[in-house]
Amino acid sequence: MELFANQVLAGIATGAIYACMALAVVMIYQAIDHLNFAQGEMAMFSTFVSWQLMQWGVPYWGAFVITVAFSFAAGTVIERLLFKPLAKAPVLTNVAGFIALYAIINSVAGLIWDFTIKQYPTPFGSSPFLGSQLISTHQAGMIGVTLLMLLLLFFFFRFTRVGLAMRAAASLPESARLVGINTSWMIALGWGMAAAIGSIAGMMIAPVVFLEPNMMLGVLIYGFAAAVLGGLSSPFGAVIGGFLVGIFENLVGTYIPGVGNELKLPIALALIIVVLVVKPAGLFGRAIVKRV
Repeated sequence: MELFANQVLAGIATGAIYACMALAVVMIYQAIDHLNFAQGEMAMFSTFVSWQLMQWGVPYWGAFVITVAFSFAAGTVIERLLFKPLAKAPVLTNVAGFIALYAIINSVAGLIWDFTIKQYPTPFGSSPFLGSQLISTHQAGMIGVTLLMLLLLFFFFRFTRVGLAMRAAASLPESARLVGINTSWMIALGWGMAAAIGSIAGMMIAPVVFLEPNMMLGVLIYGFAAAVLGGLSSPFGAVIGGFLVGIFENLVGTYIPGVGNELKLPIALALIIVVLVVKPAGLFGRAIVKRV
């Protein structure tokens, strides 16, 4: 029973990171109807920026805040310069843009910081949380930061004018334009927020997976799995999907013989396929019906 509880708690901790990544994926998907294949690389680059700031003597939380602000600005600029001109381009053109962005960010990060693995500090420590062997202080910190961020996002989208405008622009863009909402800038704002959320995921997971240019590839795939499981049309579903994928991954790796770390990633890909076959809209997503 203790092993089961340990794996569930560890799954919730890693699931918090998958929830962040899934939420970032869904925010951009709702804005432009495309999956951002470079989401993980954007998060990785931001994590390197925070690491560099700390190397220059900036305290952890100072580097954290600066990195989130940098990521927000960078996400907005990327949307304005690269993807706004592709708004009416064919789907494959957008896919090519995402793949190019992925390769560029990965190569630039390797050029600046090289491809060697680096230690990334944690502000929470790695000792048992409250004396319990079931969860470490860093895992508890990951869960706490993620829940706080989700709470702030809930209040932002529910009680602020900008948040309500972003929701309107994502769900009913034509109607939003008719009432004077600048949907183009709402999309850019969504990109910035998705990049900021991704940067938080990168900084939280870096002490676990270590810092290097390819660190977020597996996390992004798990994020895609979580988004598909919860529903690409539901930010709430994406968050729940992230926690479910984290728990599922840990339990499968523990209780199914022969499944080690090498097979966890294929299981996430298999989960995507199963959900798409059984319930394409996801657990909390809504099926979109168009009149023809």
